[in-house]
Amino acid sequence: MRAHELRDHCLAFPGSDETFPFGPQTSVFKVASKMFALSRLAHRPLQVSLKCEPLLAQQLRESHEAVLPGYHLNKRHWNTVIVDGSLADEVIKDMIEDSYDLVVSQLPASRRRALGWREDEG
Repeated sequence: MRAHELRDHCLAFPGSDETFPFGPQTSVFKVASKMFALSRLAHRPLQVSLKCEPLLAQQLRESHEAVLPGYHLNKRHWNTVIVDGSLADEVIKDMIEDSYDLVVSQLPASRRRALGWREDEG
C-alpha cells in the first residue's frame, strides 16, 4: 500500500476528513472531530496508527510483527501498523475500517444516522 492509497482509503468513509493538528507532516483522519487514523504519509516505512478494541489490539500485536503498540498514543487502545508489505493491503484496509467503525459506534445515535452508519456495520 502506498501513502496516497492509505490517504484515499481513510477519506472514503462517510464524514471523514484530514486535518493537521500536529503540523503539516502528520495527517490526522477524523470522523465527527474524533480521530480514527494518524500517519506521517511521507515517512518511510509508511506507518499508520489506528484505534482498536484493547483485546484485539493485543492479539494483533502478538500475531504480526508489523503491528506495534500505538506510538505516542494510549497503547491500550491504539496500534501502529508498519506498512512494509508483510501485511496484505486488504488486512490494513480492514484495520482502518475497524478503527473508523469503532469511533463511529461511540457517537450519539443522531450522528451515526447522519453518517448513514448502521449498528450491524460495526
